[in-house]
Amino acid sequence: MTATAQDGATITTTGRRTSPARAALDLVTGLSAYMQAAPLAFILGAFLLAPVLMITAVSFWDYDFARLYPDFVLTNYAETLGSRVTWRTYFNTLRYAAIVWALTLFIGFWVAYFLAFHIRTTTMQMVLFLVCTVPFLTSNIIRMISWIPVLGRNGLVNSALIDAGLIPAPIEWLLYSDFAVVLAMVHLYTLFMVTPIFNTLMRIDRSLIEAARDAGANGRQVLWNVILPLAKPGMAIGTIFVVTLVMADFITVQVMSGGQSASVALMMRNQMSLLQYPAAAANAVVLLVLVLLMVAGILRIVDIRKEL
Repeated sequence: MTATAQDGATITTTGRRTSPARAALDLVTGLSAYMQAAPLAFILGAFLLAPVLMITAVSFWDYDFARLYPDFVLTNYAETLGSRVTWRTYFNTLRYAAIVWALTLFIGFWVAYFLAFHIRTTTMQMVLFLVCTVPFLTSNIIRMISWIPVLGRNGLVNSALIDAGLIPAPIEWLLYSDFAVVLAMVHLYTLFMVTPIFNTLMRIDRSLIEAARDAGANGRQVLWNVILPLAKPGMAIGTIFVVTLVMADFITVQVMSGGQSASVALMMRNQMSLLQYPAAAANAVVLLVLVLLMVAGILRIVDIRKEL
């Protein structure tokens, strides 16, 4: 509670007198924090919040083969959540996400572990880590398509196996199958798991490992009781990256499965190509809610604030 004296000064509840100049300075100081946050708030609002709100609004619109009708109908969500085909598509997308997550976590952890604990010099660690990033100098589509001459019916793998006498005929499921989709996704997204795990492992105090060994712990016990618990924040960040990328990927599923498999993102692309924008927007909202629930579950299990 404040009061104003006859000379214009402000008297606070503590009895101190604050001059008008001091009050103005405090006001400017308080506003400066909002001014500093304003650019970021504007960017997030314009490029993140506004598009999400627009997609949510369109998901309630009606449509036909020719145009959209601004309205408030639940038909799009009823068709999305009431279709058995849609549920199978969501299940297939979650299956891809689970398999790719498990493989990238396994591969990414051991690559990061090797770089962090088996490479002694920091220079060599950075060199090998940059080598891991070399494939990212090319487009994702080019790296994905490069698997086609390797896995094709007359590709390098089948030709080598036939020439070695190990198989009598080419293996058909190497390309245009779920195996090819998972392989391409693991190739594309493993680095997103390696980077945060490597960053976390590099922050581990080596004295903790030495203390565990002095206490009689063997290598497996050190890994399980010291390194893995401390690496959980990096694993959680990598999981968020990989899962969100897989859930939103449609070009890999379309190309590597040969059109024989489907994902939610591919279904939305097909809906947009047919001008069914409200139906695609409804699927986008459902997918966004599903991904946010998964991310929230990860954040409830692992506290990643120390890594941010």
